[in-house]
Amino acid sequence: MSASAPVSRTPAAPSEPRVLRPDRKKSRFGYNVIGLAVAAVMAFPVYWLIVSALRPNHEIRSYDQTLWPSSITFDNFARAAKQANFGTAIQSSLIVSITAVLGGMIIATFAALAIGRFRFFGRKSLLLVLILVQMLPPTAMLIPIYAQLNSMGGLNEYWGLIVVYLVSTLPFAVVMIRGFVVNIPVELEESAMVDGCTRMGAFRRVVFPLLAPGLAAASIFALVNAWNEYLFAYILMNDNDKYTLNVWLMTFTTERGTDYGALMAASTMIALPVVIFFMIIQKKMATGLTSGAVKG
Repeated sequence: MSASAPVSRTPAAPSEPRVLRPDRKKSRFGYNVIGLAVAAVMAFPVYWLIVSALRPNHEIRSYDQTLWPSSITFDNFARAAKQANFGTAIQSSLIVSITAVLGGMIIATFAALAIGRFRFFGRKSLLLVLILVQMLPPTAMLIPIYAQLNSMGGLNEYWGLIVVYLVSTLPFAVVMIRGFVVNIPVELEESAMVDGCTRMGAFRRVVFPLLAPGLAAASIFALVNAWNEYLFAYILMNDNDKYTLNVWLMTFTTERGTDYGALMAASTMIALPVVIFFMIIQKKMATGLTSGAVKG
């Protein structure tokens, strides 16, 4: 039997760089221009807030406004920090926001795990109810919530406001985290249980680390909702020592007028914690869902 002759292989030609057609270049350029225009419109109020916080007070009240202040001053921040009840407002916002976010994430994680992993009667109906609840405007539920908290003694109490914030963000958080749960392969959890882990152990060691992107996105939504909310905090809290930061901003408006410089400076300082929190967890949001779950 004769040996087969070796087959000669010609080297593959190097791939040519992809060249976009002129019409695609024009469409991409148009989309970029539209995106930049939308970004500029969205960013301009934030820019004006920061610039106004750095302007002298007489320049803010002037009719001749410019995009950049003629002189930069930090007196507005000093007056804002010296405003009455500034420290207690920070304390109230931190207590309410942190507790609502942590409690909401714990409850939403276990609820999403139950809806995404287990099959029980009314599971789809429960998910539908959670979505429909998000469609209700908060103002429509203000009077029932006020009456219920009044009967329970929750008015002018931190726990009453915390419960309201927690419940208002819970449906969105459950639906979002549930989407991450169902996309995690169940085989990962089963493999951990075969190796000796309990169901809770498999959840803590395998599932929970892979939920980091979903928890990060849901926690940002919960924090923004609790930190920036004004209506419920104003209606449910009647003590000046328990006002949150957004309600505390009313103190800059008096019978003598409004201190716009200090008001802009205070608003800038209030926005910083949410920005810092987002910068801390943005890497978790960008990571893949199951990155590192399976090693080849």
